[in-house]
Amino acid sequence: MKNQVAMFYDGGCPLCRREVEHYRRLDRVRRVRWIDISLQRDSLEPFCLTESTAMARLHVLDGEGQMQTGAAAFVALWSELPYYRWLARFIRSFRLVPLLERLYSPFARWRLSRRRNSCPV
Repeated sequence: MKNQVAMFYDGGCPLCRREVEHYRRLDRVRRVRWIDISLQRDSLEPFCLTESTAMARLHVLDGEGQMQTGAAAFVALWSELPYYRWLARFIRSFRLVPLLERLYSPFARWRLSRRRNSCPV
């Protein structure tokens, strides 16, 4: 049996919040559990995630119960959403996750530094 996918996101980040709002509108059948770690810090403990680790990179618990981070987390999330499923299949088929990770990692560091500088976590 497939588990419900869970996305851990920083609801205190305006950029993250806008992106998640977009994804949530697409998730009409509620395949994804959306967890705002800025409000639900206690939700991290069952997954052995610290707040600083969760804030540093996107984390998605995939349908197999495995925690995915970074670009792999986006692909796991996109696999559950209409209009994005084709993108997830394309990325997996052409083994592009490592390339996306190389793009995502600097962005994640930049986002976290902006988050820390604008709002104390």
